[in-house]
Amino acid sequence: MSGGDKLDFEIRPNPAPVSAADRAALLANPGFGRVFTDHMVIVRYAEGKGWYDARIEARAPIPMDPAAAVLHYAQEIFEGLKAYRTGDGAVTMFRPEANAARFAASARRLAMPELPPETFVESLRRLVEIDQEWIPEHEDASLYLRPFMFASEVFLGVRPANEYLYCVIASPAGAYFAGGVKPVTVWVSPDYTRAAPGGTGAAKCGGNYAASLAAQAEAIEAGCDQVVFLDAVERRFVDELGGMNVFFVYDDGTLVTPPLGGTILPGITRDAVLTLAAEAGHEVREQPVSFADWQADAASGRLREVFACGTAAVITPIGGVRFPDGEFLIGGGEPGRTTMALRQKLVDIQRGRAEDRHGWVTRVL
Repeated sequence: MSGGDKLDFEIRPNPAPVSAADRAALLANPGFGRVFTDHMVIVRYAEGKGWYDARIEARAPIPMDPAAAVLHYAQEIFEGLKAYRTGDGAVTMFRPEANAARFAASARRLAMPELPPETFVESLRRLVEIDQEWIPEHEDASLYLRPFMFASEVFLGVRPANEYLYCVIASPAGAYFAGGVKPVTVWVSPDYTRAAPGGTGAAKCGGNYAASLAAQAEAIEAGCDQVVFLDAVERRFVDELGGMNVFFVYDDGTLVTPPLGGTILPGITRDAVLTLAAEAGHEVREQPVSFADWQADAASGRLREVFACGTAAVITPIGGVRFPDGEFLIGGGEPGRTTMALRQKLVDIQRGRAEDRHGWVTRVL
């Protein structure tokens, strides 16, 4: 089938799924990214043929040739979103169409074929449907969905590959940060940057995250939970965290977040926060924030709260900031009222406890 045609998914149920008792034991404390469901999605692409061979099958290792293009030239992209079980027993996903659009944008940037949005969303729906028993029911838990695509062509040459594999796996997930929602401490990296103008900062590709790991290790060594990157040109302005966008809340109720501009991932949670904050009566601005101003405004009390946001962590307060020359607290290191109100509003929408005025929630079951 061509890339524009509708794909029919062949269902091949796992002949040896995890038992109900073992699954219940795993769901009691799944952590994050350690436990996986029984099935996965596979869809193939070939130049001149388009997307084909769409399947839901038993989760298993993927055979790969040592000369697969992804292993040498890193054509790879991914997404992350969640499925939830609501109070009335329904199963929903949060903004899968937005993930589909960002997945397509990442594909364009890395010279990869675009998966049709309807195929992207349908692949998620089918996987959630067959593995619905893996969705945790307790608060702050969800089924994390990880769509990804990579160049599978067996070829050594610097050019876009002619063959690709699209997959989706699913992982029951608890809280992203151990200990639940509490203020985290971040490290402002003096040496490393995440992305530069004209680079792949706005794409969700593995290389961006690989490049952040040395800085993240530096942050952990400094006793911090996450790293904050400054811009690559002037080394003055805040870009984002290693895996999350960042917001600043001032004493007049204004929310500020760094503008996208090609070096920052356009977070889907970030976009939702911009909307919800404006609806709550806050002035919301997308403008540069220098690290010097962050430090000065925290010291003066003008800056009251800072929080990080992303699919995995939702909204997480930032209580402390460390850097080579010192450290400082924000709002006394305690969770801010605006931060927690926005988090609760977003969680309530995701879990069907608040009105979904924007059509963000897609019902699966």
